[in-house]
Amino acid sequence: MPLPHRPLSRRSLLRTLGGTAVLGALAGCGVPAAYVPPGDRAAADTSAHDKRLTWSNWPLYIDTDDDHPSRRPTLEAFEKQSGIAVDYVEEINDNDEFFGKISPALMNHQPTGRDLVVISDWMCARFVRLGWVQELDAARMPHVERHLDPLLRSPAFDPGRRFTVPWQSGITGIAYNRRKLGREIRHVSDLWADDLRGRVTLLSGLDEAFALLMLGNGVDITRWTADDFHRVCDQVEAQVRRGQIRRFTGNDYTKDLVGGDVLACQAYSGDVVQLRADNPDIEFVVPEEGAELWAESLMVPDLARHKANAERLIDHYYRPEVAAELAAWVTYVCPVPAAQEVLASSSDADTAALADDPLIFPDAAMRRRLATARDVTAQERVEFAKRWNTIAGL
Repeated sequence: MPLPHRPLSRRSLLRTLGGTAVLGALAGCGVPAAYVPPGDRAAADTSAHDKRLTWSNWPLYIDTDDDHPSRRPTLEAFEKQSGIAVDYVEEINDNDEFFGKISPALMNHQPTGRDLVVISDWMCARFVRLGWVQELDAARMPHVERHLDPLLRSPAFDPGRRFTVPWQSGITGIAYNRRKLGREIRHVSDLWADDLRGRVTLLSGLDEAFALLMLGNGVDITRWTADDFHRVCDQVEAQVRRGQIRRFTGNDYTKDLVGGDVLACQAYSGDVVQLRADNPDIEFVVPEEGAELWAESLMVPDLARHKANAERLIDHYYRPEVAAELAAWVTYVCPVPAAQEVLASSSDADTAALADDPLIFPDAAMRRRLATARDVTAQERVEFAKRWNTIAGL
């Protein structure tokens, strides 16, 4: 497994209220018809005689062959071993955009044409609440039960992961240029220091930004309240007024950080693994108060016709040797801790070094400071998004 060379992360962010306003209305009490009860979610599964499935994912989110970029080694291995042909579609560029694409079919109880999708857990929560995904058969996924990271096993929206399985995970923390700043950053409150005025960025998306800031206030983000949210908004508004925050960003925070316009920012761990390869002065920190651990997860939509095939594919990616090959390419937090030992045994020195990277395999000290935030409920979303988007200028 040689260390790949590839573009920066594909993770895109919520920029407008957009689909979430529609989602809030659909998930609220005003439109009960949007909810699909458990007995109406499954279609006749044709997996036994129809050896195929359609899988929708984000761009740049699976391993490819450096010499033949159209080839995907771990996926091709699954097809060869299982005899199942996979139509892999890189069509997800934004959670809200994808929601808008498939929600008409789901709310009208029609098939989406997809057997497996990968979206962010905060959006997965909406699908689970609306009854738009099928319960997974754990018996078909023994490697998931054996190897899924305990930190990711039971999010508030899906206790026990009955409907979702993490594809990849990551940490929202703080990235900074240690050489240019001339000191360490250890706390969330360090972002508000006078020597960083006008040189700080925050993430623009509500679901991506709030948890880290709450942790800086000592909040248990697994059970945060509306008061906790509004306190964060008050603090951010004050920092905007004093000129502390240069701007609110999507993934383009990486350009500001690399270019030196920004010295510290909210950032994703997977991005920083890649940035450090070219600039070792860039550091990623999990603040002493903690950081948010998130996931983007696999789900089987309602009326999918190849559910059993999809479950076999999910299980394939939880084999440690497969998870290790994927982790070496994606460089996000691997949801399969056992893959660390596989990477460490690689004959390629660069690949073996990834086993010691705490941003791919968090060490014990870091793990103690990671938590998964409860998601914004449908009842909260419209009000909270309106306030946050006003602050962020969206």
